[in-house]
Amino acid sequence: MTGSQVRPIFWRVEWGESIDEEVAKLLKLKAQIGGDEGKHQFTLKTAKGTRDYNPKQMAIRECVCETLTGKYGEDSKLIYDLKDQGGELLSLRYDLTVPFVRYLAMNKITNIKRYHVAKVYRRDNPAMTRGRYREFYPCDFDTAGQYDPMIPDAECLKIVHEILSELELGDFRIKVNGRRILDGMFAVCGVPDDKFRTICSTVDKLDKMSWEDVKSEMVNEKGLSEEAADQIGQYVSMQGGMDLAERLLQDAKMSQSKQACAGLTDMKQLFSYLQLFQVTDKVVFDLSLARGLDYYTGRGRRYDNLVGMFDPKGRKVEPVCWGLAPQASAQKVRTTETQFMVASAQKNLLNETLRLNAGIKMCAEVMYKKNPKLLSQLQHCEDSGIPLAAQELKDGVVDVLRANQEKDLRRLSHA
Repeated sequence: MTGSQVRPIFWRVEWGESIDEEVAKLLKLKAQIGGDEGKHQFTLKTAKGTRDYNPKQMAIRECVCETLTGKYGEDSKLIYDLKDQGGELLSLRYDLTVPFVRYLAMNKITNIKRYHVAKVYRRDNPAMTRGRYREFYPCDFDTAGQYDPMIPDAECLKIVHEILSELELGDFRIKVNGRRILDGMFAVCGVPDDKFRTICSTVDKLDKMSWEDVKSEMVNEKGLSEEAADQIGQYVSMQGGMDLAERLLQDAKMSQSKQACAGLTDMKQLFSYLQLFQVTDKVVFDLSLARGLDYYTGRGRRYDNLVGMFDPKGRKVEPVCWGLAPQASAQKVRTTETQFMVASAQKNLLNETLRLNAGIKMCAEVMYKKNPKLLSQLQHCEDSGIPLAAQELKDGVVDVLRANQEKDLRRLSHA
């Protein structure tokens, strides 16, 4: 992917129990309906008696709720199916991702940030001692849109870093990998194309199984050659950061895969942004990290093509999560808590903008563009209700451009 080229992305980070099962039933249902045109119609709609909330409605709803409360998969058998009184086929909410992308497609939304905490249900074998229940509360934060590569990805990791640090859980590591890197690795190791997904699901078990057991499953149950399995074993033991991405780009086998090289180049770019956000101490590029769900397409939980599955025009839209806890007012409803837009008035200032964003100890955001227009940034402030836009002038002096305030602020970063 070349410099100025824009690629749609989907990133999802789930706080709570991880999703290791695929939403196969929904994918199969659409394929079946699509192949039987004339008899059935695939219609996007909310279930009878339910509704979605747009950001403005949600802002008002949360404000009211706070007042009233005193301010305080891989296997379809895991989905709870049911029918309503009219015989319409429904399911209990399995995750927060699929309902979100359906909402985007139905309402033709191309840009949005949101977070969502709500109960989901899995017909799974409970493991109480490990915190695995059939109902639980995941927390998703998503950003939807088309942006320059790796900027939203880096911000997602920055948010996870902030959450885990604030919770004071002790030492932690955030592992990242890329689907294109995995697929390229499988290809150069000799995995047949039709076994990519099933081998990926087996590699995904390395966090709870030994390599010997994982290898045995790949060879004895899934028919992979022992030689290919051994080559995979050499790669999935690797961990690092930008240094590992650079080393793999020079690797005799990985360098033969265009897919792997593109993913590794993106990984280098990601770590360069993470350095600006000052979070590389907790982020690890880990080749053993894998996810078996078909809708994941990139680092972490990106799902670039899932909206297109619902959209008859096949548009690609990017969700990545972001927290919105808005305040309502008589004149205009704010749909974000963001206080600062860290703006860039000139070209080629992305690194400085990200570094400044990392230093502001308030809720701040940046445009996910390498060279955004200043008027576009200010218009975003106006549309979103962000009261202040700040840009660095020189010597660490920050100029506040919005809300009729003009004053100098010293940079609050550690640099």
